[in-house]
Amino acid sequence: MTLISELGDEIKDALRERDTERLDTLRLVLAELRAAEKELLRPLDESEELQVLQRERKRRLEAAEAFRAADRQEQAEKEERELDVIEEFMPDPIEEDELEEIVDDAIAETGATSLRDLGRVMADVMPQVAGRADGSTVSRLVREKLA
Repeated sequence: MTLISELGDEIKDALRERDTERLDTLRLVLAELRAAEKELLRPLDESEELQVLQRERKRRLEAAEAFRAADRQEQAEKEERELDVIEEFMPDPIEEDELEEIVDDAIAETGATSLRDLGRVMADVMPQVAGRADGSTVSRLVREKLA
């Protein structure tokens, strides 16, 4: 089942339950997925769907942070509730020790010895952890290992 059809089913459920906040979030994500399909002129594959979800997740995190900085707690909490809905459709996050093992393997494979090799290591690691680890977390870990 594709993410788009799964979201369609979830929208129907939210309509039945009259959960307007969840419904709005699901519709927004579905619209973003359809816009990405329209842009590419073809159905999205799983990794592309995940990229859209990650982008929406990042938007919610940044918006919640901005609202908190502006002392607008209600809006920040709304963004976080939307974030919770989006995260339901994302893969489970990767464990720290598993991520370290992947980074260590990538460093060994690429022969990285300094921070100049950061890009090569990141290029090797990110496809393996797509959707399960944030790029900034991976980057921080790679920097620690190469420093």
